[in-house]
Amino acid sequence: MIEIIATSPNDAKIIEKCGADRIELISAFSVGGLTPSRRIIESTLKITNIPVNIMIRPHAKSFVYTEKEIKAMKIDILTVKKLGANGVVIGVLNNQNEICESQLNELLTVCKDLEVTFHRAFDNLENKDKGIKVLSKYPQITTVLTSGGRGNITDNISTLKKLIQESKHIKIMVGGGLNFDNINRIIKETRGREFHFGTAVRYQKSPFANINEEKLKRLINMVNNLIFNNQ
Repeated sequence: MIEIIATSPNDAKIIEKCGADRIELISAFSVGGLTPSRRIIESTLKITNIPVNIMIRPHAKSFVYTEKEIKAMKIDILTVKKLGANGVVIGVLNNQNEICESQLNELLTVCKDLEVTFHRAFDNLENKDKGIKVLSKYPQITTVLTSGGRGNITDNISTLKKLIQESKHIKIMVGGGLNFDNINRIIKETRGREFHFGTAVRYQKSPFANINEEKLKRLINMVNNLIFNNQ
């Protein structure tokens, strides 16, 4: 599984053309991604044949939300479901940097028939083993997107490897700092099979720049070959 971040319908067309498996659609790339507008979601879904998962995140201040914000997130989830998205990308923590199960439960009540990814809020957890056990209680959560913790992803390889080896029904999608320079090492050492890329495939590696088609095609071929050779 190779997932690429899109911020527009044009991004989505390029990502599909280059052979990626899935799109994560966001706005506000420079702050880690927020919920895109209905217009962008609708336009993207109309022109895309591969699965599209939508970021559900109302602000970038933290991953702690008020009840009003949770209600707004539920409305957004219902909207993207009605529009035909494949899934949603969510994450909720409490003030102790633990998964807020009460709010997670509330969001999951409206996620029926959607794939659910718990996003990189996971990296803020002090106890990631406990975090995976908590998320494993919810069959709707299919994927956890993580760089293994804070800091540089290559410093977290041992954590990523452990998460991949020990997670049960949840897929560990490695992302957050992946690029051409480190993907070879990360695939070899983690034995991962799910990868998420953002700025690595854009011009100047900038969240404000367009996707570089040549880079994206090259990256997808590289990842597929590395996974095949490391089976």
